[in-house]
Amino acid sequence: MTNENGKNEEKIAEGEKQEVIEDIENIAREEKLSELDILKQSVEEKQKLADEYYDQLLRLKADFENFRRRAEKEKQDFLNWGREKILLKQISIYDVFQHAMQSVRSGQNLESIRVGLEMINCEFEKMLKEEGVEKIDCMDKQFDPNFCEALEQVESEDEEGKILGVYQQGYKLNGKLMRPARVKVAKCKEKTKEEQQENTEK
Repeated sequence: MTNENGKNEEKIAEGEKQEVIEDIENIAREEKLSELDILKQSVEEKQKLADEYYDQLLRLKADFENFRRRAEKEKQDFLNWGREKILLKQISIYDVFQHAMQSVRSGQNLESIRVGLEMINCEFEKMLKEEGVEKIDCMDKQFDPNFCEALEQVESEDEEGKILGVYQQGYKLNGKLMRPARVKVAKCKEKTKEEQQENTEK
């Protein structure tokens, strides 16, 4: 009897032990499943966030493309507007020129032709001034390589470097050089140079 009781107790203990193991395994399984659920949820959240970022990126790309196209159009419109503004002024000068040409063709007196040419000259000067263009005043002044280009050097009694003539007028636009003046510049005669050296040596 005692043996049977002992065996029964062992079976009960074995059964309880098995239940405990199963409980532990169930708890472990549940924990693993809950961890897996958490990981899945985390991955889903990250995927959702990545999708949102991707959508934002696509929107930004589209906005940038629209901005680039708009900027190009505005730039072209501005260039066209500037060109139109200049051309309108030149058309006014062309009108005056046409009147002068009619005077020449009709064989009217030279005085009317001179007046017509003076009008054209005045219109051109007015247009250039309005656009911020100014002549470089360099005649009878010292040669400045920043604004002038020497085409010829001529021996002269004048001070060396003095501008004696202007072959092509130079211009500045809002103070910045557009085109240098092409000029003739004075240089000392050989004798004068020698005399100057002697004087400096004395």
